[in-house]
Amino acid sequence: MTIANDRLSDPTVRSLVAAINANDREAFMALLTPDATMSDDGTERELKSWVDREIFSSHGHLEVQSESDGGRALVADYRNDTWGEMRTAWRFTVVGDRISHFATGQA
Repeated sequence: MTIANDRLSDPTVRSLVAAINANDREAFMALLTPDATMSDDGTERELKSWVDREIFSSHGHLEVQSESDGGRALVADYRNDTWGEMRTAWRFTVVGDRISHFATGQA
C-alpha cells in the first residue's frame, strides 16, 4: 500500500519526495547541503548530472511503499521515462533540515 507523501515521517525527506514528484529541480536542490553526494546501486555518482538524467529530464516519480529509520529509509516504486517502473530503496543522511547524502538502488 502506498504511503501518502504528507504521511512521511521525516519532514526533509517528505519535501524531497514532493520536489521529485512535482518535477521541481530548484526545490530539490535547495534541500541538499552544498557538498551533498549520492550513490546509485552502491556506486558514487556525480549528483547534479545524475538527478538531471534520472529524475528531472526523465520525469521521475516516487510512490513510497514503506519507510523505516524515522522516515530516512524508503522502499518505493520509482518510475521515469527512461527505465519505466522498478522497486527501489532510498536512504537519506539528513543534517539539520538538509540532505547531505542519499543512496538509491534496486530493492
